[in-house]
Amino acid sequence: MSKKTYFKPADILLPKSNFEKWAVVACDQYTSEPEYWSEVEKCVGEDYSAYNIILPEAYLGGDTKKRIEKINSNMSDYIEGGCFNEYKDIFVYVERTDSVGNIRKGLVGVIDLNDYDYNKGSNALIRATEQTVLERIPPRVEIRKDAPLELPHVMLLIDDESNSVIGIAEAHKESLEKLYDFDLMQNSGSIKGYKVTEDFTEAINNALEGLMKNENDMLFAVGDGNHSLATAKECYNLNKNDKSRYALVEVVNIHDSSLEFEPIYRTVFGVNPEELISAFVENCGGEYKGADAQKFTCLYGETKREISVKPTSELAVGTLQGFLDEYLKKIDGAEIDYIHGEKVVENLAKKENTVGFIFEGMGKSDLFTAVMQDGSLPRKTFSMGHAADKRFYIEARKIK
Repeated sequence: MSKKTYFKPADILLPKSNFEKWAVVACDQYTSEPEYWSEVEKCVGEDYSAYNIILPEAYLGGDTKKRIEKINSNMSDYIEGGCFNEYKDIFVYVERTDSVGNIRKGLVGVIDLNDYDYNKGSNALIRATEQTVLERIPPRVEIRKDAPLELPHVMLLIDDESNSVIGIAEAHKESLEKLYDFDLMQNSGSIKGYKVTEDFTEAINNALEGLMKNENDMLFAVGDGNHSLATAKECYNLNKNDKSRYALVEVVNIHDSSLEFEPIYRTVFGVNPEELISAFVENCGGEYKGADAQKFTCLYGETKREISVKPTSELAVGTLQGFLDEYLKKIDGAEIDYIHGEKVVENLAKKENTVGFIFEGMGKSDLFTAVMQDGSLPRKTFSMGHAADKRFYIEARKIK
């Protein structure tokens, strides 16, 4: 066995049937579109479904106490009612075809929460890629602390250019038992899952160990679901036992061709654009034309202004966000929004007292270096795929 087991097989629960209605997208998607979740509810009907044992964040503003009680009750009913097949000590090799036909490959298993730390500057094996918003954790703890099941939408990234880890399962796909193969609801593509036995544990962990050059290197970066993983950590701290110590996740190679990182731009409202831009340049030591300069396109009204500044962070978004966090504290009524797409920024920036910033996004190959150098990145640094292509809840695990 390798010196450390970084990633373990788990006792995984899968529905005996009804996969098309069972699987629903991660709860933190479509938060401003309750109509999406209404369609999910219609699709599910009276059938058993993961929808009935999660709390979509679109509904967090309502009376959550009764919802949480019902979620826990439904979980117990599903377990006792024989809805699941349990597969002991397995990984699941996943091939997810997204909404435009790309195939994302992953491996589902458990990580040890002792290896995870979401605090900025951590040197843990598993680190948050973006700033963890602490006030988002307590409502999630309320959901998880008494729940008998967990369903993961956490996606951990590995920096594996040679595909040495996921490739182990991929190479044996034809000999693996297929666990599921079905279309996902609401035009979200399709998914296949294959049973990978514990016999592969040593090979997988040796390959993971081979990705680490130094003892304090980051092995896993949280690509999606950091607040859910942080919640699992807090629940483990509240009640330490062999089940709560682990969390079910999907591991994906950051070099998977299906993964696309898109920058998330900034638009600031309720400010004097020229004063803000001047303050930003001054904060960075004035205009700078060096080879390492970070460039920003600033949009306000009909004006388009290009600036270059000396970096104060590894990424352009970090340099800008660090300034904005302090500057906006001094401006009453100022607000910031995080925007996908240059055209949207251009349109919003035409409003009075508004300025938009467009900048170069982070390449996939920069993520691990940036997190190890700067700690967790500013919130809303990058987007990893569209909502329809996020992870769906399929696998479950008993945590009580």
